[in-house]
Amino acid sequence: MKKTFADQVIDFNRHLHYDGKLPDDFQVMNPYMDNPETMVVMQQFYYKYYDDFAQRKFIIGINPSRHGAGVTGVPFTDTKRLESVCGIKMQSAHTHEISSVFMYDMIEAYGGATSFYQNFYINSPFPLAIIRKAKDGKWLNANYYDDPKLFDIVKDFMISSLKKHISLGLDTSEVFILGKKNADFIQKINRKEKLFEKLTILEHPRFIQQYKSREKQLYINKYLLFLKDKTD
Repeated sequence: MKKTFADQVIDFNRHLHYDGKLPDDFQVMNPYMDNPETMVVMQQFYYKYYDDFAQRKFIIGINPSRHGAGVTGVPFTDTKRLESVCGIKMQSAHTHEISSVFMYDMIEAYGGATSFYQNFYINSPFPLAIIRKAKDGKWLNANYYDDPKLFDIVKDFMISSLKKHISLGLDTSEVFILGKKNADFIQKINRKEKLFEKLTILEHPRFIQQYKSREKQLYINKYLLFLKDKTD
């Protein structure tokens, strides 16, 4: 029996594991191993929105944040949005993540979660949360490109992950990349691997919420201009 899009994403997440090396002061968080409820709510989400055989466009983030997908297992989705928009309540955690705020405001403007997720799949080239130890000893969110050594170490894992995402049945004619620095690295990978025909770059939701919040509606309109055009 052919697996649905949801079945394939759940399989991918269930077997997600990074056991490679990391530079000093970096760690990888795997929410599926750290919290059994993450696996439960992640499955509920994908069966709700992806239990079909439709082809979707790919939106590429950087790597999950520890308060978003690093808890819920769903990209750009904190527990607040998971419950209030998607109707899936998480008992063991309560998180607020600023990228999730922008993303779900944009999704609402697009036409709602059902319509959006019918057309798009979001994930990251490094699909697990990365944290870095600060000088004061606290652990903070980190990006795969924050340290050249880190990128060199995880690059092969990222390429493998991107290929697995594509194998779900994604449309590779155009990919949407969130964040200009992220795009630099994806372009570098794409030049060699030739995964995508066209790369369209959009500002990252965190950047918009943090530095451009007064112009938020302009950025939502920009997202819709690029995304709606591909699905109307």
